[in-house]
Amino acid sequence: MRDSHALLGSLFGDPEVDALFTDAARLQAMLDVEAALARAQALCGVIPAEALAPIQAACKAELYSMDALAAGTALGGNPAIPLVKALTATVRQHDADAARWVHWGATSQDIIDSGAVLQLRAALDHVQARVQVLCAALAGLADAERGTGLPGRTLLQQAVPVTFGLKAAGWLDALQRSQRRLQALRSDTLVLQFGGAAGTLASLQTRGLEVAEALAAELQLPVPALPWHASRDRIAELGSAFALLTGTLGKIATDIVLLMQSEVAEAFEPTAEGKGGSSAMPHKRNPVGCVAAIAAATRVPGLLSTLFAAMPQPHERAAGQWHAEWETVPEIVRLCAGSLAQVSLVVQGLQLDRARMLAHLDSHGGLLYAEAVAVTLAETLGKSAAHALVEDASRGALAGSRHLREVLQEMPEVTAELSAAQLQALFAPDSWLGMTDAWIDRVLARR
Repeated sequence: MRDSHALLGSLFGDPEVDALFTDAARLQAMLDVEAALARAQALCGVIPAEALAPIQAACKAELYSMDALAAGTALGGNPAIPLVKALTATVRQHDADAARWVHWGATSQDIIDSGAVLQLRAALDHVQARVQVLCAALAGLADAERGTGLPGRTLLQQAVPVTFGLKAAGWLDALQRSQRRLQALRSDTLVLQFGGAAGTLASLQTRGLEVAEALAAELQLPVPALPWHASRDRIAELGSAFALLTGTLGKIATDIVLLMQSEVAEAFEPTAEGKGGSSAMPHKRNPVGCVAAIAAATRVPGLLSTLFAAMPQPHERAAGQWHAEWETVPEIVRLCAGSLAQVSLVVQGLQLDRARMLAHLDSHGGLLYAEAVAVTLAETLGKSAAHALVEDASRGALAGSRHLREVLQEMPEVTAELSAAQLQALFAPDSWLGMTDAWIDRVLARR
């Protein structure tokens, strides 16, 4: 992880994913591609077999000065140019003839893009495993809390009863869609880049496809129909998949933050020594993990827009647009992974106040059950008349600070249609949950 992330990295990042995008990791990924290229070309008979060992031995990041490569990058315009020079010089020290075959037939973008794909694949492995753990935790919550009622809220106002299990199932359903998007990246997005100077691989004459297939096999990457130097929809798609996951994690975090409000206090992040305190107010129990996830969901869309802005790249190679991806893509993935780590900890340790949830169902004089009464009355009175009747009763209940059920019991239009027992039943916490169990079961079945 870079020094610039040292202070905030533990809040916004994931150490394992951060480590995949250090300068040393980027360098080693490019060297891994160079070594694989030499193996593939030796296998195909394009370079002498005896050149392979010296090239492979030199493909170790610790052999090179990061400062020297950084200086060369500033002059050359990309990190592959000084790296190939340094790699060639290192091979030459041990075998001058082998040095002739370093980077044979490739161009800088082949090495940079394919190296980046290796980094991204490793990050994808980690993120997918983490998402699976989070999905398992949410599946457990959805099932266990399917009968735990609480107010549903629309426009931040209490609306109708829902259950916490349904809320968790909604989170899970969105995450499962992200799982499918992430998996799809492996076949059509994280693919080999190998096209030579302008995508023709003319330097390898008729052996280009043969070498590309051998190189892809060495790196365990799919071979695309043709090189994609200036066709960057794959990168935009990858960024979008991670951005959508980050947004879903932000949605989960936002719900939990709102449930943690003092006036609501229905759910809480897990506690730990020194976590969620305030430098000024000793009583505070602030959300921490959720705040980090919301921050990531706020930052990532702006980063994603850079990838879309970089898509119209000129002709066969970009003039700045490709370069804009280099730091942007790792930052999107890093923020997503950090958010995922935080939300996973929150969900796995989430604390629920079920009694408070139940109390809130009746905290506004039973107004959450107004729809239930209106729909029931509509069967005999018609929808418009029933809606107007219950709307008047709700206004009266609010004006007089009374329970809606009491007001309805005093209305002849209501008592003519509903007995006291029927009316009482409509205000039971579990009386108006509709398809809740069915929805939860459908989501759980898709796992």
